[in-house]
Amino acid sequence: MHRRGFLAAGLATVLVGERAAAQMKMDDMPGMDMGGHAGHDMGNVPQGAVVLPEGEVLRELPLLANEASRPGLFKATLTAGSATARFAEGLDTPILAYNGASPGPLVEAVEGDRIEITFANRIANEASTIHWHGMPVPADQDGNPMDPVVAGTDRTYSFDLPEGSAGSYWYHPHPHGKTAEQVYRGLAGAFVVKPKADPIPAAYGDTVLVFTDLRLAADGTLPDNTMTDLMNGRVGDHVLVNGQKNPTLTVPFGTKRRFRLYNATNARFLRLSFDGAAMTIIGTDGGLLEAPVAAGDILLSPAERLELVVSFDKPGAAALTTQDYDRGWMGPGRPADAGLTLLTVNVSKTKADPVPPMPDRLRPIAQLGAPAASRGFVFTETMAMNAAGMEMGFLINGAAFDMKRIDVVAKVGQVELWEIVNEADMDHPFHVHGTQFQVIEHERGGNISKPAYRAWKDTVNVARGETVRLLLRQDRPGPRMYHCHILEHEQLGMMGIVDVQA
Repeated sequence: MHRRGFLAAGLATVLVGERAAAQMKMDDMPGMDMGGHAGHDMGNVPQGAVVLPEGEVLRELPLLANEASRPGLFKATLTAGSATARFAEGLDTPILAYNGASPGPLVEAVEGDRIEITFANRIANEASTIHWHGMPVPADQDGNPMDPVVAGTDRTYSFDLPEGSAGSYWYHPHPHGKTAEQVYRGLAGAFVVKPKADPIPAAYGDTVLVFTDLRLAADGTLPDNTMTDLMNGRVGDHVLVNGQKNPTLTVPFGTKRRFRLYNATNARFLRLSFDGAAMTIIGTDGGLLEAPVAAGDILLSPAERLELVVSFDKPGAAALTTQDYDRGWMGPGRPADAGLTLLTVNVSKTKADPVPPMPDRLRPIAQLGAPAASRGFVFTETMAMNAAGMEMGFLINGAAFDMKRIDVVAKVGQVELWEIVNEADMDHPFHVHGTQFQVIEHERGGNISKPAYRAWKDTVNVARGETVRLLLRQDRPGPRMYHCHILEHEQLGMMGIVDVQA
């Protein structure tokens, strides 16, 4: 039975099956009573009681210091552990943080660099990893769930950034069964790989905006996930930008500003527009496009990134706001995502100094060739009652994730056509480890459409009822994950393993 039909059956209270309990420890989960809900949550946590300050000056993310003494090497340490944040006046919130910061420090390197980052896991009694999301790293450096770093130990991740790898990547935990919680408690950070020669004028700046969302109880703590969170993915009550609610930025009119946008939330879909300013897309997950593309609004599903140039051509306030997007929602309490102001840019009456124009061409992107193999992946979800209670599942090709099972065997260097079919009741952002791919078409309701531009991607939203076809090639051997990047869905089974063989 699909979840929509199950919820309509009107059960007052549900229990949890062994498979879900083993992956999410849901036996004492708040929000199990399906008869009512508070806020969007169906749980017992009071919502909307905490007010966060707005209008503070946008903070730049702290830079991770390079400890290396020679050029071409980036060497540093990232420590994950407990910290305290002050999101609201008079409330201390226990969080998890990298080097005491959430979002974590911004890592900046240059293509061609050697990276040696030591991960110190100081999370009490929990294994963790660092997954270098979207980055071209060897399989044994990927931070996947099969390679945990136990609490109290260190592990050094080492890899080279090849030529042509410039892009907006990020890092986050990926331990089996704990990824969702460790991310919503604060563990995520941006990793920018810069090109040796950047076609975007330096006068445009380079501003990183990391979107996270936050749910606070009245006492300032972070509530545990509820049943609604497990079904839909955790959506917080406040969307933060670099850890702040609706911060401000002041620029002179005529400014062109480069932004890198990161959706680092567990499950929130962000359809965005910039009131009073023109947006131009210049890059996606895997770096720059071939040419700039004007945009009225943009959609960032969980884990996706976009690079924009925004033109502030008239004085006054220009707000980055959310628009409505129906990604599918199970049960009552769908959050009202439209009309949120995430960032306010105050455009002064002072005229900006002249800047160079945007180049007409940014870089070439060669189309991947004819595929040597084709594969199909079908997303479904299940809910059923059995003797143990309710069993939930988010499945790929009818199976839940098994760390001991290889789902796909691929060959190094071989182009493959992957067809992702979403038969579930909500959108699922699909992520593949170890490579970037090219989306070639979308199909929905019998209508086929091509992407507006060619791009390198590692995450693509697959809308409910949609089929997405993509070309990919894995260039490094070893096991790689593919999964839904609604992190609660990943943990409840929507993940698989592709073994890339030399």
